[in-house]
Amino acid sequence: MNINFDKAKWINQPPHFTVSRESITITTEPNTDLWQRTYYGFQHDNAPAILLASDLNFSFTTKVSFNYQARFDQAGVMIYIDRDNWFKASIEYENTDMSRLGSVVTNQGYSDWATTDISTITSIWYHLSRRGADFLIEHSLNGKDFKQMRIFHLSALGNTDATAAKFVPTGILLNPCGLVSMLVVLLILLSRLHLSI
Repeated sequence: MNINFDKAKWINQPPHFTVSRESITITTEPNTDLWQRTYYGFQHDNAPAILLASDLNFSFTTKVSFNYQARFDQAGVMIYIDRDNWFKASIEYENTDMSRLGSVVTNQGYSDWATTDISTITSIWYHLSRRGADFLIEHSLNGKDFKQMRIFHLSALGNTDATAAKFVPTGILLNPCGLVSMLVVLLILLSRLHLSI
């Protein structure tokens, strides 16, 4: 599927990137990150991401490929409302043998991080679905067999609406849910990345 990025917006636009209807390639600067307060005490909101606005329920699948350069490099997908309310799923590079497949949910300025150790790989598929203020993120190594990473809620989008759970979106940007506008990020880049859409 081709997506029109003409209306996309950046947070922390990187100096080097290309955007087409089929893919996005970004080279990021060192020391970029997104995190809010929890456990470590610091706040970072300087990682680049390209955003598409939507107040609709949706479901989409994308492949993320990356070229790690240093420990903690990451690449993945994200939903970004503001610096205090967002979600990201990514692989964080540790070394040539092991990395961390993880997800971060940030509500009201506090991030939580759930991870599992995996072999270091250079690409992964994500499937992200929205039902109102609730989301499901899944991952796959082959683009066919998806495994659930987590179900989560973004409280800035309001309460869970029982009517939103009555249908399952099957394609990108389906069925209005009547919630406040949010920014859907098709990628978050803390590393060199290529996203195929």
